[in-house]
Amino acid sequence: MLSRVAERLYWSARYLERVENTARLVSVYDDLLFDLPRDIEVSWYNLIEILSGEEIFEQRYKVKDERNVVKFLLADDTNASSMLSSLKMVRENIRTTRDVVPKETWELINELDLYAQQNIKQGINRSERHLFLNTIIEGCQKIIGLFAGAMSRDSGWHFLIMGRYLERADMGTRILDAAVSLMLKSEPEARTQLGQVTWSKVLKSQSAYLDYRRTVRTSINGAKAATFLMNDPCFPRTLAYCFKQIGEAATKLPRAGLLTAKVDKILEFDYPLVSSEDLDEDFHNHLNDLQIAIIEINHQITENWFHFRQGDAA
Repeated sequence: MLSRVAERLYWSARYLERVENTARLVSVYDDLLFDLPRDIEVSWYNLIEILSGEEIFEQRYKVKDERNVVKFLLADDTNASSMLSSLKMVRENIRTTRDVVPKETWELINELDLYAQQNIKQGINRSERHLFLNTIIEGCQKIIGLFAGAMSRDSGWHFLIMGRYLERADMGTRILDAAVSLMLKSEPEARTQLGQVTWSKVLKSQSAYLDYRRTVRTSINGAKAATFLMNDPCFPRTLAYCFKQIGEAATKLPRAGLLTAKVDKILEFDYPLVSSEDLDEDFHNHLNDLQIAIIEINHQITENWFHFRQGDAA
C-alpha cells in the first residue's frame, strides 16, 4: 500500500471518530447540566478546556456562553477539530482513497456531511439538538459498520483500526480528566451529589453505563467508574481495549517494534484507585502523561509508515 494512501486511511478513521466523539460530548454535557441540582453551577466553557481549544476560542469569541461554545465545537470553520471541519476532512480523505474502501463509503460520508451542513442550526439551538446529534452519531456508526462488514483485513484495515482507537483513547482520557477536574473544583459538601450525576454521565458518554452495571455490579462512584473506563479489557471504549487494538493492528505491519513497545508500556502500568479520594491531582497528572503518550504514539505511526518518498509502500 502506498504510504500516502495509508496515511489518508488513518486520518479518515481519526476524523470520523472525532466527529462521533464531539457529538457524544456535547449531547452528554447537555444532559449533565439539565440533571445537576440548581445550586451547582457548571460552565459550558469546560468543554473548550477538555479539548484544549482555549486559545482559538478566545480569538473568536468574547462571551463564554452555551451558544458560542456549541457553535465553536460543532460548526466553526476556524476550529480544525469542529464537527463540520472534521467531517470535511473525512470526506476529503475518503475521496482520495475510494479504491481501497467499500464503494458505499463515499455515498454515506456525502450524505452525512450534507445532513450536518443543512441542519447545523438544530445542533446549535437547544430545542432540536438531541435529535441532530443522535443522527450524526448514527451516521458515523453506519460508516464504521460498513468498514467492519465489507472491508478486507489487510494493511488498510489495520491503519483504520489504529486511527480509530488512538482518537478514541485520546477523547477517553480527556473525558476522564474533565470529570476529575470538575470534582476537584467543586465545594467538598457538593461532591457526593455532583459525583453521582457526573460519573453516570461519563459512563453514558461512552455508551458504557449498562456494561458497567453488568460487569462491576455495584453502585456508581468515581473510583469504580474510572477504573472500568481505564482497565476493562472487553468493552470497546475503555483505554485498555483501545491501546490493545492499536498494538495488535501494529503487529500486522512492518517496522512495528518501537510502537508496540510504547503500547505495551502503557498496558503494563496499573494506576491504583482504591476510593474516589484517589481521583486527585496525581491522577490528573497520570491522565496528562497518557495524553503525552498518545501524542508520541501518533508521532511513531507517522515516522514508521507515512514519512516515505513518493511511491514508497507502507
